[in-house]
Amino acid sequence: MKPTILILCTGNSCRSHLAEGILRAALGDKYTVASAGSKPAGYVHPLGIRAMAEIGIDISAHRSKHLDEFLHQNVETVITVCGNADQVCPMFPGQMNRHHWGFDDPAHTTGTEEEQMAVFRRVRDEIRRVFEAYAAGRLDEGRSSC
Repeated sequence: MKPTILILCTGNSCRSHLAEGILRAALGDKYTVASAGSKPAGYVHPLGIRAMAEIGIDISAHRSKHLDEFLHQNVETVITVCGNADQVCPMFPGQMNRHHWGFDDPAHTTGTEEEQMAVFRRVRDEIRRVFEAYAAGRLDEGRSSC
């Protein structure tokens, strides 16, 4: 069974989906990657979908979901990407690892659409740097344990 990595945010509308898409692309099929929120917004932000499409990752089929959907699943690693989710994060069955990497929330950005997209791109790129480095470490770890 593939290890499950769950990325949590409060609204599960933006940052956690950016991270989920990037991590899933970086890890390939060796892991199950999902995201959820403590207070899901009920949608995935359209500018987040657009920002990810710019780097060739399609998250348009993602949906906003509550972390309770995962409470009875075997989750090996939990990663929180906002302070609120970090504070309310429960323990999951099988959880061995927990990380917190906080990022600004582009969903609260104001201004023109292009000004908002600049913030979405910046946060996407910050998330990409952190999560691709994390993925490289996980993949190296998997190779050395064989």
